[in-house]
Amino acid sequence: MPSVSHLGYFSDRKGRRGKQFPRRILIGTALLLTFAVAAVVFGQTTGIGVIKHQTGAPVAIRDILITRDAADIVTVTDARSGVVISAFEKDTGGFVRGSLRAFERMRMVAKVPAAAPYRLIQWQTGAVSLSDTALGERIYLEAFGKDNAAAFAALLETREGARQ
Repeated sequence: MPSVSHLGYFSDRKGRRGKQFPRRILIGTALLLTFAVAAVVFGQTTGIGVIKHQTGAPVAIRDILITRDAADIVTVTDARSGVVISAFEKDTGGFVRGSLRAFERMRMVAKVPAAAPYRLIQWQTGAVSLSDTALGERIYLEAFGKDNAAAFAALLETREGARQ
């Protein structure tokens, strides 16, 4: 039985070149990658075009527990003293309530206990961040607007109005 090369298919292809990938696309891709690497190296060495989030040192820190009960009331409690800082009824505390849902979801996916405290930090620059002590996640609340960050900054206040 004759081999495949003797059936005529391969013999018809002798002397013909297959289609090659266009050289312009390869050269363009190489140039684009070279430019991207050069831009990153330039930005890291000179600092031009690099955005850095500088917060300074913490000014106020408070560990809080945020819980939701069966009546859908969200309660914020100081984790150290157990004093209730604030309670949000069903239709109030929208951003605090939404943040709790996001963190509850992250904790559920990571299979982390829900009883771990959150850490609320106000920085020298005035920025406010919320950290999940169980997951190690930190969210800078200014990204959601000044009013939403102020909702959490108010939780740093004690009943006497002093910061802890």
